[in-house]
Amino acid sequence: MSKLPEQYRFLDLSDYGRPVARFIALSLKETPFTPVHVTFCFMFTGILGIVAMYHHYYLLAALLFVFKSILDAADGELARIRNKPSYTGRYLDSVFDIILNFMILGTIGYMTNGSILYTLLAFFGLQLQGTLYNYYYVILRNIFQGDTTSRVFETETPIAMHGENQRTVTFLYRVYLSLYGVFDRIIYALDRSASKSSGIPKWLMTSISTFGLGFQLLLIGLLLVFNQIEWIIPFFIAYSLLIFVFIGIRKAFY
Repeated sequence: MSKLPEQYRFLDLSDYGRPVARFIALSLKETPFTPVHVTFCFMFTGILGIVAMYHHYYLLAALLFVFKSILDAADGELARIRNKPSYTGRYLDSVFDIILNFMILGTIGYMTNGSILYTLLAFFGLQLQGTLYNYYYVILRNIFQGDTTSRVFETETPIAMHGENQRTVTFLYRVYLSLYGVFDRIIYALDRSASKSSGIPKWLMTSISTFGLGFQLLLIGLLLVFNQIEWIIPFFIAYSLLIFVFIGIRKAFY
């Protein structure tokens, strides 16, 4: 199930695992398995991928990273199929994502004897890329009445939805802000007017979707499979320059 109405959907290159994710979600619909359980499964899968990578099982690591991306989509799919969105799942998903991203790049930096500064720059760039993609995507979802669990501006603690615990939502929201706040503020400072636009064209969103975590993990997996692990950190540092290109296009024409 897409997060946007059909007429506004774009080709999301980071969402290649959606059909499998939907199959998994449909398979779990009538089971006690919850979206949060799926979120914990993707965290565990990501950790297994890091372990496989550390031991030089690069193909296995790539497959696990891709499967992690599929499970990352499956938890939201299951919530939408059951019509039970939650802030708990939304924030937990994001917290697990950033932890795994840090662990993946940190492990790569360690394995390649890379500079700590370059590793941190790659991580910072990776997160800014994902933040820009999510920023524009959430704007579209709010404009066109798509899924609105994610908010354009995280400025106040949300009220827990039916079936959620407010203390849990508040805690996860604060953790989310501590981890993502700086990235959100940077992207907002770079493109304050995006939320006032009438929309972002599909071709531009498709291009920006290469900043989505699913596509990022796919690229990491491909570089691992081709035994180019030492290029992963330099690549994501350089690839971050496209942030300014995409924002410049958005500002100039839309």
